[in-house]
Amino acid sequence: MKKALIVIYSIALSSCFGDNVIYRPSDQILPNHIKSIAIQNFTNRSQQFGLEDKLTLKVIDEFLKNGQYKVVPQNEADGVLIGEITHYINIPIQYDPNMVPMVYKMTIITSVKFLDKKTNTYLWQEPALQTNKIYSASTLQGGLTEEQAKESLWDILAKDIVKRTVSGFGSATSISEKKLPVK
Repeated sequence: MKKALIVIYSIALSSCFGDNVIYRPSDQILPNHIKSIAIQNFTNRSQQFGLEDKLTLKVIDEFLKNGQYKVVPQNEADGVLIGEITHYINIPIQYDPNMVPMVYKMTIITSVKFLDKKTNTYLWQEPALQTNKIYSASTLQGGLTEEQAKESLWDILAKDIVKRTVSGFGSATSISEKKLPVK
């Protein structure tokens, strides 16, 4: 009788969890010796002038808002965030009957990596971190200017970079060190 109750209880208990079990790995944070970071000025390889300064300032602001790591000059930092804007693309994707652009798609691609100064190794790299914004022309109600769309993208990109640094260390990146076995 006791064995039957245990079996019934086990089955009932396991059916309660069924599809509700969710795998949530713990956050992978930077090594303990990293207490302060520096944000190197982003470089700009795109054809658009002046993007790097605004992105650098937005990333610094996001790290300051987050507050988990102290933002310091590079010579005092334990880790350094290095970034480069590689592409800036802003193309019309929808036109009115007179072929006037009505909707645009803005894409900014950056290459970002984090250097551990103690070990002189890159802890993570994202060589093609892409951010997109689809927006209506400023001539339409609720539309944005190109500059307003860029500001929106800086916000998204800065939050992604901070999140990747603070809680995403060790997660999948677009660079893989895995190699195929040689036969």
